[in-house]
Amino acid sequence: MKRLLTYFVVLFLTSVNLSFAQSSPPQTDSRLYDIVAAVSAERLEKDIRILAGFGTRNTFSDTVSNSRGIGAARRWIKSEFDKISKDCNKCLEVFYQKDLVTKEGNPRVPKDAWVVNVVAIQRGTEFPNNFIIMSGDIDSRASNTMDFETDAPGANDNATGMAGAIEAARVLTKYKFRHSIIYVGLSGEEQGLFGGAGLARYAKEKGWNILGVLNNDMIGNIEGVNGVIDNRSFRIFSEPVPPTETEQRRNQRRFYGGEVDGISRQLARYVHTQTKTYMPEMNPMMIYRLDRFGRGGHHRPFNDVGFPGIRIMETNENYNRQHQDIRVENGIKYGDVIEGVNFEYCKKLTAVNAITMAGIAWAPPAPTNVSIGGAVQPSTKLSWDALPSDKVAGYKIYWRDTTSPTWDNSRYVGNVNAFTLEGIVIDNYFFGVSAVDKSGNESVIVFPEKLIR
Repeated sequence: MKRLLTYFVVLFLTSVNLSFAQSSPPQTDSRLYDIVAAVSAERLEKDIRILAGFGTRNTFSDTVSNSRGIGAARRWIKSEFDKISKDCNKCLEVFYQKDLVTKEGNPRVPKDAWVVNVVAIQRGTEFPNNFIIMSGDIDSRASNTMDFETDAPGANDNATGMAGAIEAARVLTKYKFRHSIIYVGLSGEEQGLFGGAGLARYAKEKGWNILGVLNNDMIGNIEGVNGVIDNRSFRIFSEPVPPTETEQRRNQRRFYGGEVDGISRQLARYVHTQTKTYMPEMNPMMIYRLDRFGRGGHHRPFNDVGFPGIRIMETNENYNRQHQDIRVENGIKYGDVIEGVNFEYCKKLTAVNAITMAGIAWAPPAPTNVSIGGAVQPSTKLSWDALPSDKVAGYKIYWRDTTSPTWDNSRYVGNVNAFTLEGIVIDNYFFGVSAVDKSGNESVIVFPEKLIR
């Protein structure tokens, strides 16, 4: 009788474990491997050469010519997005978004001009007002940013990022996503991040819910000015907390933590995880800084108004090729020319963007009202507002040492709106929650900002 009872207990536990295993989503989505493979170095090279061939793309350069200047460049970019849209049965909404900038109060603006962005929107099927954005910069510059006539091919800075956005559109428009994706070329970066600021304002006016901005600025150089050659590593810059956070939240962090857990930092961690999962040969480096020391990029205007945004770029920069007139001095070649671009490396970083956007765009919306409790207890409880059952497979709780840069531990807890981690003391870890779909795609992890009373 005792043996029979033991048999039934084991059988019951086995069936419970099998049921739990079957209900857990897979760890990877095979479509993301296909996306990595679909990115083409040959197409990227062709586009980078075309962009560098416009002579200069300075924001204040010729807008009338069909072969030279910023006008010719942005019309060509729009034509490429239009072609892609035609191939996917008009799945892209392609348009110019522009703002006037004037000399008054802008020391790096030589004359009044329109700063024109080229925008292509791939609408989501379920959440069309949620957007994940990949941006590249259209404009280039010579040594003197006020000089809009000297040749400035801008092959790496930033034809690579712009070509990457176009190539990502070619690849991802083969699929349908729950959330919307935007591919955009931004102008006026070299004079003061004008294009990003203009699009950020536009997004606010339109009520867009931006899930993240991936700013790609120089994704094609593998040879640093220090002689280091590296085609596997890249940097992800992100600010620790939003500049728009409330005084109440700042005061909370003194007691509950979260100094490095803002929305942009979580987006950076998402890129890191996607890369290590689907492109393990790559070495993503999270840099705990808004941008390079004392410098700026086109994700910053989005951060300024409260949107999550990061910068993706090469690890080893060559300053002889950045912001330089083309010349040779003392045997050193200066200038951002096509010979300084590694197209295979550009392909890799374009793929990083593509799998990041696809993962977020396929995943359920991130959980909201994530709360935490567990002071003076041998356990930690988390709760959140659950999505309708048809929108999500379940939720995953993450935790990490307070000194760790990445989410190192996780547990899938099913389609619930609260869970208690027994035996895990809240004092020793940071926690987060993500929403998971049936294919294994996850939302960006949400750090709890409310307390369970």
